[in-house]
Amino acid sequence: MTAAEIEAGIVAVAREHLGFCGEFDPRLRLVEDLGFDSLKLLTLAAEVENHFRVTLEPDEEAGITTLGDLVALLQAKLAVGRHSN
Repeated sequence: MTAAEIEAGIVAVAREHLGFCGEFDPRLRLVEDLGFDSLKLLTLAAEVENHFRVTLEPDEEAGITTLGDLVALLQAKLAVGRHSN
């Protein structure tokens, strides 16, 4: 899955479940720039897991500061999943 496809999926999840209406910029920080509180971060993580059919471990979630971090993590997880089949 390409970065663009992952970005589109994240935006779709954020729009549907969090009311996100901005443009995707991988440099945007989830808390500082987008104003996501702990509930929104938890919702984003859960819905991204559902959308992409992956599991985000707590230590992985703790390392996500920007939208770009989330894209990179999902790319890595989806690449591993594809190669393990």
